[in-house]
Amino acid sequence: MNRGVVFGCVAVLASASSATAQTSLERGRYLVDTVMTCQNCHTPKGPNGPQFDKALSGGLRFDEPAFDVTASNITPDRDTGIGSWSDAEIRVALQEGTRPGGHHLAPIMPSGFYKILIPGDLDGIVAYLRSVPPVENKVPGPVYKVAVSQQVFPGAEKPMSASDLGDKSKRGFYLATIAHCMECHTPFAPSGAGVDFQNSLGKGGREFPGPWGVSTARNITSSRSAGIGDWSDAEIKRAITQGVRKDGSRLKPPMGYPFYAKMTDGDLDAIVAYVRTVPAKE
Repeated sequence: MNRGVVFGCVAVLASASSATAQTSLERGRYLVDTVMTCQNCHTPKGPNGPQFDKALSGGLRFDEPAFDVTASNITPDRDTGIGSWSDAEIRVALQEGTRPGGHHLAPIMPSGFYKILIPGDLDGIVAYLRSVPPVENKVPGPVYKVAVSQQVFPGAEKPMSASDLGDKSKRGFYLATIAHCMECHTPFAPSGAGVDFQNSLGKGGREFPGPWGVSTARNITSSRSAGIGDWSDAEIKRAITQGVRKDGSRLKPPMGYPFYAKMTDGDLDAIVAYVRTVPAKE
C-alpha cells in the first residue's frame, strides 16, 4: 500500500478543491454513495426509486446474453452479505472481480474500473462497507451462459497516485473512472466481446430495462450534433446532478443523478473537464 497517504483517524485528501480533512470512513461513504453510486445497482428499486431501508442489500437484475445475475448483497450480514469476508477479500472482489473461493463476478460489476483506486480510497470504501447496517436478503445466484472475464478500462490498469488528484484533468478522469461512466455510455463491440472502449468510447446506445421501462444511454462525447459538445458546463452539471437534459426533458434511471447530486462542486468541475476531452463520436 502507498503509505504516502495518511490513514487512521484523519486522512488528508488531495481531491478537495481546498485543504480539507475527512476520516477514512467519511471518504469511503462519499465514494460509495455519491461517486461510485454503488447503491444504484446494489439497493433494491421500486417504481419510485431506491428502497433505502434495504440499502446495499442486493438490487438490479441483469439478464444479458452472457449472464443472468442480480447485484449482490454487500451489507455486513454474515449469511447473505459480505460480513464473513476479510478486508483483503473485499478488496479483491472490488478490483479483481473475484469472490472468496475464486468465483468470478459477472463483468457488469465494474471491477475493471476500480483498479485505479488510490489505496487510501480503497481502505475508506472497505471501512464504510463494514459500517453500514447488515440486512438479511438472499439474492439469486448467478447464471453464466458463457465464460466471463474482467475487462480493464483503458488507463485504469493500476492505482493512481494521490498526488495526481491535484491536477484537474487527472482528477476528472479518476472520478469518472471510479464512477464507471463509460461502462453504461459505451456500447458493446459488434462481436459481443466486451464493451467497445477502443472505437466507441462514450457513444451511447446501450439499453437498460427496469421498473422505469427501458432507458437508453446517450452519447456523452464532445460531438456537437450527437453528443454534448454544444452543452454548457452548467447544463452538463444539471444533467449529472438533477437528471435534466439541455432541452429540459427528464433523464430516466438508472442514471444516478440522485446520488451525484451530493457531489462537491470541485469534483463536478473536474468530471466536466474530463468529459470535454472525450473524442467526438457520431
